[in-house]
This record gives sequence, structure tokens and C-alpha cells, in this order.
Amino acid sequence: MALMTREGWLQTHTYLRPVAELAAEVERAAAGIDVPRVPIPDWNAYRADFLAGVSLLSSTHVAIDLEPAGQMTAQIVERLAPRPMSEGLSRFASWVATARFLQPVVAAFDSWRDEDRWLRPHCPTCASLPAMAQLVGADPGRKRLLVCGCCRTRWQFARTGCPYCGTNAQRLASLSVEGEANLRIDHCESCRGYLKTYDGEGNEALLLADWSSLHLDLIAHDRGLKKLAASLYEFEPALPAVRESGLHLETNGRLESRG
Repeated sequence: MALMTREGWLQTHTYLRPVAELAAEVERAAAGIDVPRVPIPDWNAYRADFLAGVSLLSSTHVAIDLEPAGQMTAQIVERLAPRPMSEGLSRFASWVATARFLQPVVAAFDSWRDEDRWLRPHCPTCASLPAMAQLVGADPGRKRLLVCGCCRTRWQFARTGCPYCGTNAQRLASLSVEGEANLRIDHCESCRGYLKTYDGEGNEALLLADWSSLHLDLIAHDRGLKKLAASLYEFEPALPAVRESGLHLETNGRLESRG
């Protein structure tokens, strides 16, 4: 199966084009900025905090100076002028800069950490709650990865169980969406939190970008579900355009047990 491209996705999800173009504009601005070198932490100094569930940026035993990321954010904002800087756009620009700055640390952290010793619902790098999930591999060893929408870390979590309130699989359900073969909404009947889940491999850059599945946020919103992860987009203003499109918003009405 051929990989879905950004343009191919937007041809069938035209209502996402404005937010896609805005995200691309911020990424282009960030790409033109030199990224300062960030020292790789002393993993031995961090090990005890890691085992205790303390995220890397929250640890007092390693020091990662984020001031250069703040300076990068200021440069992105300057390059975006004269575009009005809303709260959502400012937040998005800040995390684009931070993710680019931290990329070498995140890569080294991925190689160092023992995933079986984390298995926590918050991001091991920045402590954010997951924005999305991805199912990878094949049964019986299939794994669920949680995806940080802020620093872009991916980490392993229990295949079943709510990452927000910890409830067991008996109170979880999945909502499949017509026309979206590799995307679904997993939600918890206890806390009403939901997690957009990508059930595939190869299209991560597109389908884990959060903006590319804002229509799933609308479906969840209309069903009274809660987005408990931090959103880097101004979701509410985007709702009318998505709703008026009428595209890909019909669900099959089935609440399926998680698989």
C-alpha cells in the first residue's frame, strides 16, 4: 500500500487545509533557524529519577537549559510577522522550537531507556499527557505507543487500560470512523477521556501530526468526550469549518471492544 502524502490527505480532507498550511508555515520558519547544540544528559545521574517515574525535564539530577528553545521561539514569531500571534499559535510555535531543540536528547533518550521500566501515562521526556497513540507490530506481540504532542516523544504503554485515569479494559471502548481505515477514537467510559489512535505503520509523520485528525476531535467533542492532553491548536475556532464541510464525519455507530 502506497504511503499517504500530505497533499493526498488534504484532497480528501479539504477542511484541514488552513490548519495544515499554518502548521507548515511554522515548520518552515523553524527550519530556517540554527538549532543550538544541547548537551546529552548523564543518564547514570538520571537513572533513579527515571525508575521513580520522574520525567527527564522534571529531574533535579540533570540540567537541560531550555533558554535556547525560548530564543528559537522568539525568532519563529519574528519570522511569522505580521501574522497575528494568538495564544494557540504562540503555544504551537513554542513547542515546534522546543521539539527541534530537544531532538538529539529525545533520540538519545529513546536509545537509553528501558521501556518496560517506564510504562507510565505521562511523557518520559516532558511529562505531558499523550495526544495520540499508535499500535505497532503484529499479534501476539503487538504494542501500543503513546505519542507526545509537545516534544514528539513516543513511548510504550500497556496495550489495554486508560492512560488518563488508569481504569481497566472493561471500561474502554473504540469508535471507528467511516473512511478512516487506520484511525480510531479510543475512549474511557469512566473519565470520558479519549485518545486518537493510529493503527498502522509508515505514515507516522502525517497521521501522528495531530492537525491531520482534527475531525476526530470534533467527533469526540460532539459525543461528550474530553481531550485531556494539551492541545497545540486552537480547536474551538476550527470547529465550524470542519463541521460545515460534512466530510468524513459519519461514524459507523459501533462501540467496539479494544483489540
